[in-house]
This record gives sequence, C-alpha cells and structure tokens, in this order.
Amino acid sequence: MNQAINQLVQFLQQGIAAIFRFIQLVWTWSFGQIVQILQSNWQSLPAWKIVVLALVIVAIVYVLYKAVVSLWSAAEKVLLAFVALLGVLITMLPYIVIAGLIAAGGGWVIQNVNF
Repeated sequence: MNQAINQLVQFLQQGIAAIFRFIQLVWTWSFGQIVQILQSNWQSLPAWKIVVLALVIVAIVYVLYKAVVSLWSAAEKVLLAFVALLGVLITMLPYIVIAGLIAAGGGWVIQNVNF
C-alpha cells in the first residue's frame, strides 16, 4: 500500500514538473516574441506598419492584463483554500489529541491491568 502511494505521489510530481516545464517554454517563447516586437525600428517603418505595430502592442497589453487578472483571481482562491485548510487542521487538533489519549489509555490498560 505504501509503495502504491509513493508511486502515485511520484507520478503527480512528474506530471506537475512537466506542466511547469511546458509553462516555462511557452512563457520564454512569448516573452521573446514580445521583446522582439518592442525592439522594432519604429523610425524606418511606413505609417501603416506603425499603426499595425501600435495595434499589436495594444492587443498584447490587453491580453497580458487579462492574464494578470486571471492569475490574481487564482492566487486569491489558492490563498483562501490554504486558509480554509489551516482552519480545518486547527479544528481537527482536539479530535487528534483525544484519539491519541484514547490510544495511550487503551495501551496502558492493555499492558498494566490484569484480571
């Protein structure tokens, strides 16, 4: 049973690591594309290309704004979930202590009481 749990945890860790590697790859590529657009030589471009470049930059800012809002919302939810988890763990403490006391008392009775 313990081996199955360890394998499951290892599988989840590998999956999460693969997801983060993919996110890093996409992030790096996207950031490179954005930097390349921003480093364009504005002075040598015709007017219509400057308009297109300005529209592209506006679109990039809009999409990044949406990404930041989404990320902020997710971070809030993660923080609230963590706080809820801590609350549940603190609420469970008396039950855990009582279970430990029952086990200690039962162990003492089993080892020390003879009929």
